[in-house]
Amino acid sequence: MKEFDYRRAHDVTGAVALLAAAPDARFLGGGTNLVDLMKTGVERPALLVDVRELPLDRVESTADGGLRIGATVTNSDLAAHPEVRRRYPALTQAVLAGASGQLRNMATVGGNLLQRTRCGYFTDVGGPCNKRVPGSGCPAVAGEHHNHAVLGASDHCVAVYPSDMGVALTAFDAQVAYETLDGPGEVPLTDLYLPVGDTPHRETALPPGALITHITLPAAPVAADSRYRKVRERASYAFAIGSVAAALDIEGGRIREARLALGAVASRPWRARAAEAVLTGAPATGATFAAAADAELAAARPLPDNGYKVTLMRNLVVSVLTELAEGDAR
Repeated sequence: MKEFDYRRAHDVTGAVALLAAAPDARFLGGGTNLVDLMKTGVERPALLVDVRELPLDRVESTADGGLRIGATVTNSDLAAHPEVRRRYPALTQAVLAGASGQLRNMATVGGNLLQRTRCGYFTDVGGPCNKRVPGSGCPAVAGEHHNHAVLGASDHCVAVYPSDMGVALTAFDAQVAYETLDGPGEVPLTDLYLPVGDTPHRETALPPGALITHITLPAAPVAADSRYRKVRERASYAFAIGSVAAALDIEGGRIREARLALGAVASRPWRARAAEAVLTGAPATGATFAAAADAELAAARPLPDNGYKVTLMRNLVVSVLTELAEGDAR
């Protein structure tokens, strides 16, 4: 690991200033991803600015009935918070589906959203990767890609975004607030991650040096009856090969409102707008759920070894929506 300096920030303004003063610095939250990448040489910061002691560690109700989640809230505290469990159960389920208990105790909300892909070519500093070394190529396209993207990818990168939490937050229209030297800003989570296109090394829309300060979840009564389900290759903790966050508001057998986001299928959490359009106003039946899944997955462009994901995601969407509908009918 490359030697680095370490500074602990005590307020948000100071943290942003410390990072701006060093040309090759990184914010350090829980470090559960960044430190791993430093060990492999993918990340080589000259300075780590520790933000764990900033006053950003609370989950608070907002005036409109939503939640404000501080960026340094740990994943464990987020999952256990009674208002998260009551108002957005899919978010609790998503957080608990990610990593081990030990990692959740260290990992923070802000860091979770900015974790990097687990693509093996990205973490292998001895080989090419357009995300790590722009213009060097994407060996995954013709190589090992059975867990890679089927939606929104390009010939320049087919890696997937790894967060479970981010998928649930996307379904509920989370807003990401940040601080820079020029002041605060905010961006919808659905716009935080840039389309991969031919610039996969440009991952987020955050301004340079921005520090995520909190996440805002708007009031969403539909979220009180929501689910997150994750498919992975082993029963112990592992990254998803497919996941779904969903919520339905059903009245008189018809769907008044639907929320749906997919995970592990693209370079970002995938808000399933086409599926939501099919679901809204339609009868809550298996045929509707299948039509919604088909509408979303019509845009899928699988590679030779990950075509299974299209079938997997279709079945997963139908299964989760059916579970929600059956629960509503009881």
